[in-house]
Amino acid sequence: MSDIEKVKKLREATGAGFKDCNLAIKESKGDLDKAVEILRIKGISKASKKMSRDAKEGVVAISGDDKKTSIIEVNCETDFVAKNESFINFVKELSELNNEKNSNTDELKNSKMKNGKSVSDNLIALIAKIGEKITIGKTKTISNNSSTNYQYLHTVVKDNLAKLAVIVSLETKDQSDIVKNFGKQLSMHIAASNPLALDSDLIDKAILDKEQELVNEELKNSGKPVDIAKKISLGKMNKFKEENALLTQAWVMEPKKKVKDIIKELSINDLKIKEFSRIKIGE
Repeated sequence: MSDIEKVKKLREATGAGFKDCNLAIKESKGDLDKAVEILRIKGISKASKKMSRDAKEGVVAISGDDKKTSIIEVNCETDFVAKNESFINFVKELSELNNEKNSNTDELKNSKMKNGKSVSDNLIALIAKIGEKITIGKTKTISNNSSTNYQYLHTVVKDNLAKLAVIVSLETKDQSDIVKNFGKQLSMHIAASNPLALDSDLIDKAILDKEQELVNEELKNSGKPVDIAKKISLGKMNKFKEENALLTQAWVMEPKKKVKDIIKELSINDLKIKEFSRIKIGE
């Protein structure tokens, strides 16, 4: 086999560029296995340099069924790479593995992919091949025996990959089209309204503390009496909680009503929103 044929074979096996493959063949004195190892080492070196850059583009993928559904974010630097075939194929396989591993990122990174190599090794190779920082971002698996999951993808890139994805889990024995339609609409509502929690009592205390700081700062130089300022502060915080808790948000399809009002109108006694997850690229 000539050196040119070896370079071609090495390119097919590794996805690396002609120049890198040619140098690796020369450095390995024609030994293909050694050339692969040389590229791997160089790839790791290149990847480590790229990891300091920002990666705010990418895709979110959903896998699973209506009983166990997983969502995973994979970031890259540019939208161009987010549409790259190698990147898309990697994310699709990664998404299926993520569902298997219940969004346990440590287990996921050590999992073997179809080519026999770990997720971590494949990620390093992909970074070296594409030339951009690529990272695994937020992940979530929702699995409840007594509930059904509904999903929504916004700005679809391809198949189960999008820029924003939502899973919402509804608990009820009622399997009618009314419930299914509500599940679809609710997932779209969550995509648009970005609730922080199901109920105001469940909003992260750190988020509430930060909002309180901003309100206090706003009122500090208002010149209002202390007692009036306290009332205004309380009103602003209550409004913040109401607007960011799913049950008390204005229903996107009918803004004069709240989500909890829509649930009440459905008249399904055992219907409950069990949990939800919303992941958007770059947030």
